[in-house]
Amino acid sequence: MNNIKEKQKEFYKTGKTISYEFRLNALKRLKEAIINNEDKIYEAVYNDLNKSKGECFMTEVGLVLSDLNYQIKHLGKFMKPKKVKTPLAQFKSKSFISPHPYGNVLIISPWNYPILLSLGPLIGAIASGNTIILKPSEYSPHTSNILKEIISNTFDEKYISVILGDKTIASSLLEEKWDYIFFTGGTKVGKLVYESASKNLTPITLELGGKSPVIVDKTAKIDLACKRIIFGKFTNCGQTCVAPDYILVDDKIKDLFINSLIKWINIFYKDALTNKDYGKIINLNHYDRLISYLNDEDILYGGKSNKDSLKIEPTLVNIKNFNSPLMTNEIFGPILPIYGYKNINEIYDIIDKYKNPLALYLFTENKKIEKEILNKIQFGGGCINDTIIHLATNNLAFGGVGESGIGKYHGKYSFDTFSHDRSIVKKATWLDLPIRYAPFTNFKNKLIKIFLK
Repeated sequence: MNNIKEKQKEFYKTGKTISYEFRLNALKRLKEAIINNEDKIYEAVYNDLNKSKGECFMTEVGLVLSDLNYQIKHLGKFMKPKKVKTPLAQFKSKSFISPHPYGNVLIISPWNYPILLSLGPLIGAIASGNTIILKPSEYSPHTSNILKEIISNTFDEKYISVILGDKTIASSLLEEKWDYIFFTGGTKVGKLVYESASKNLTPITLELGGKSPVIVDKTAKIDLACKRIIFGKFTNCGQTCVAPDYILVDDKIKDLFINSLIKWINIFYKDALTNKDYGKIINLNHYDRLISYLNDEDILYGGKSNKDSLKIEPTLVNIKNFNSPLMTNEIFGPILPIYGYKNINEIYDIIDKYKNPLALYLFTENKKIEKEILNKIQFGGGCINDTIIHLATNNLAFGGVGESGIGKYHGKYSFDTFSHDRSIVKKATWLDLPIRYAPFTNFKNKLIKIFLK
């Protein structure tokens, strides 16, 4: 492991990763490798998460290919130095911002979207001209193995390498000095990663999680709202960092709303425990954790499970106690708590209990409510009248705030994340204004004030 890292550091020093041609070629090779290995990827993700081919393309492979196409198309523009206005005080000169790679990058990715959340950051790091070590999750071993196979068959390890192993390997990697660290995972582990990075003052991106609320007011189009909420919540069996975590719905429409949710569950995931389009929980520990959350809860729908297949039905729960384990933990599974609020002002105190969610979803036709909620609540990103789709848009930055993360990526933002913007002033040599040099006479002081207005 140390040997690979040293090889990467030496390779980076050669400057080969800096050129446009090298980066573009690497992006194209990665794209070709993914296309050539699509069937292997679908099989691996299915074995890890029971994710169907259609869902895997929609939420993983398709998004990766879209990002690659975006980076390939725009790479030249991203790399081009950006001219900026130079103040009169620096006459005669020109100023520009030049993006430059950090160097040797560590990416630690999670198990829930093992292709998207590994290759998404990797694409940004490649486009920005870095060398990269990728550590995928041990909880999705089939996909981690195929990632290692694809990367090792496509790139020399001195440029990009995949390191497999458990949390002890991740800990060992974090003890090393890196030029940049990109971590996607839970808040608890994210804090440990942040602490490790701080020892070497390493710049870092943390893509974490949190309890992402859905607010449904009485003006919402109920049936459409429910259809889109069910899609966002139960895709990947609820194991999505931006999945709706709980619902706050106007009490006046709560019963109609719940009936519509049940209708759409039955349309999308009828006989969920045997439905081929419905995923499974990643492992037994997470399965047991989720089942324990249902103890003493008021289950409105679902709740059945199969330990052998690690499947849990889409489950709706009536919130009775905001201090229950169901409401004090990020759920990360197919359980959806619902609370009927009497007054819109209630929701602010509730959401404040779970500060800085990664996402927020609002269903309303009331522009005043929309503006009020967007102004009053701090969150990473989200949707109005839909769920999770902001995650799939290259032109939108994705990232959390506070407890839900630090930094952002996707599209141009991925390039920016893995690049350091160097501010440069190029001064003319044929002119040198004397006013900045001592001694500072009254005349010089007057001129300085004029220049610096």
